[in-house]
Amino acid sequence: MIKNRRTEIITAFILVAPFLVIYGLLFVYPTYRMVELSFTDAPLIGPGNWIGLENYFEMFDDRRFKTAVINTLYFVLLTVIPNTLIGLGIAMMVNRLKGWQQSLILAMFFLPYILPVSVVYRIWNWMFDLQFGIMQYLIEPLLGKRTPVFRTVPLFMPAVALVTVWWTCGFNVLLFLAGLRSISPEIYEAAQLDNANRWTQFRRITWPLIWPVTALVLTIQLILQLKIFDQVYLFVQGGRADPSMVLVQYIYNQAFQKNQGGYAAAISVALFVMVIVVSMLQYQFLRARGEK
Repeated sequence: MIKNRRTEIITAFILVAPFLVIYGLLFVYPTYRMVELSFTDAPLIGPGNWIGLENYFEMFDDRRFKTAVINTLYFVLLTVIPNTLIGLGIAMMVNRLKGWQQSLILAMFFLPYILPVSVVYRIWNWMFDLQFGIMQYLIEPLLGKRTPVFRTVPLFMPAVALVTVWWTCGFNVLLFLAGLRSISPEIYEAAQLDNANRWTQFRRITWPLIWPVTALVLTIQLILQLKIFDQVYLFVQGGRADPSMVLVQYIYNQAFQKNQGGYAAAISVALFVMVIVVSMLQYQFLRARGEK
């Protein structure tokens, strides 16, 4: 019996070992090196001198770092909850369709998600173009004149958030659609026999049963949007970068443009801690909400 137990342990270790090695090389070791680098004044490539917490003290006194944190949190506020609610609404509408109609509409909503960010940038940059962009026909009546949206600081983040929701919503639709299909139709039939309207069915049946999927979507979106970089970096080209800078963009600026690897590592550690803390707080809130 002891021999069989040892055999099981050895077999389990052999099966898990490749994952542990890859995980250690690709995540644990780079994370350790990033934390170690944050305590030095090293350039992007090459050794540096140990300076302790100086990078962190400088970071908290850095006006651009504070601006990047505020912009990142503002972008999260503009995207996470709207993206989740829109995905749920679209999934509920698609779920009512049948056959080829459902497949066609679902493909239309999911198609933007498979596009690379460069293509998304080209599409929306053309749509918001000051001279011939079709979105200017909506902007002109609202603002009184044609407006360069991606060159106007108050409009920049909401515009990029709109693009991001359009781009990534299809993935949320798929997750919600899978959750909706897991709900037995017999539950809705019983509710209809009790004269429950659609709002009551949603509030009493759909929403509680789909809550685990909602929590998953919210968590995924939160982590992704805290690490926003591509869209902001592309749309800000030619404009004022500082007022619209986000955290990952600031890390890129310090590491690859100013060659301050140690300071960029300190900002990366701050972002890493922020993602963990915010994700844990959200997870606890969602779990408490789901247990009610």
